[in-house]
Amino acid sequence: MAAKKNLESLRNRIDEIDLKLLELINERVKTAAEIGAEKASHGETVYRPEREAQVLRRLREHNAGPVSDEGVRTIFTEIVSCARGAEEPIRVAALGPRGTFSEQAALKVFGKQITLLEAASIKEVFRLTEAGDAQFGVVPVENSSEGGVNATLDLLIDTPLQVCNEIELRVTHCLLSSSSCDAPREIAGHEQALAQCRNWLLSHYPGVTLAPTASTADAARAASERSGVMAVASAEAAGLYELDVIARDIADVPDNTTRFQVLSTQSPPPSGNDKTSLVAACSDDAGSLLQLLGPLAKAGISMTRIESRPTRSGLWKYVFFIDLEGHVDDPRVGQALEEIDKASSLLRILGSYPRAS
Repeated sequence: MAAKKNLESLRNRIDEIDLKLLELINERVKTAAEIGAEKASHGETVYRPEREAQVLRRLREHNAGPVSDEGVRTIFTEIVSCARGAEEPIRVAALGPRGTFSEQAALKVFGKQITLLEAASIKEVFRLTEAGDAQFGVVPVENSSEGGVNATLDLLIDTPLQVCNEIELRVTHCLLSSSSCDAPREIAGHEQALAQCRNWLLSHYPGVTLAPTASTADAARAASERSGVMAVASAEAAGLYELDVIARDIADVPDNTTRFQVLSTQSPPPSGNDKTSLVAACSDDAGSLLQLLGPLAKAGISMTRIESRPTRSGLWKYVFFIDLEGHVDDPRVGQALEEIDKASSLLRILGSYPRAS
């Protein structure tokens, strides 16, 4: 009897806390709406990635548990999404159809209170965002095991869009199948997904054709519609397309992670913990790459990534994609970029944005 009364007391306490939380969340959303009206009067955008990064960073710093930092990020991303939606619903383009990792990345950045535009390709994500049909585009740029996503890198060179944020997503590839498929003749998947799982697939399904698709969700849809086809996709896609999960986490390299960038018409102001992305090219002269990177070393600026891609302008000519610590508005970063500009045959600042935590 005493235990039952104690349980009822705890449940009553939970009910009281829930009501207080609801009241505070609604108060926060109302205050955000007031901020939205003030921003609109000054022509400011609804989405402020640097401000949201600061909010989440402050919450993590004050988090005493037992909620994990990732739990705090998830909870408050949705609260911020609700508050942002009260100001103005935003449109976000990402590789579709439903069930892609790009969709997961978009929801991790913006929360669920958005209008998601499902693009048929990465190129269409750029097109929708450049045309203004979407205010933001989310594209994969780099994978921890396979390196840069070439389709994205090539499009970044010429787009007028700027990188305004980034997100890292732990990618858990699963092998999916319909209940009627036990001897596949084909395993479908996005080319990056197939590459990330190549050894596992060759070991478990030798001789089975690997068929590239536009996205992992397209692969899942193919497995649901065509006999003899399995798919490499997410567990979420399995639920959407009514497939069975045959095996989980089949990537060859543990902790398989993809970094996504958010594209917009402008980059945000400094958040206090930022990165800058750029693409540059140098001549074929001896020591030209050293001259290109020398200003960063002289200024004590760390590079977090450098990757080369062949250009379309000539045989054996390359551009370099570089990520570095700091914001373009930081004086030492700005000075270093001025020196790089003088030493390069091409320099395009892709954007400065909050660093993924």
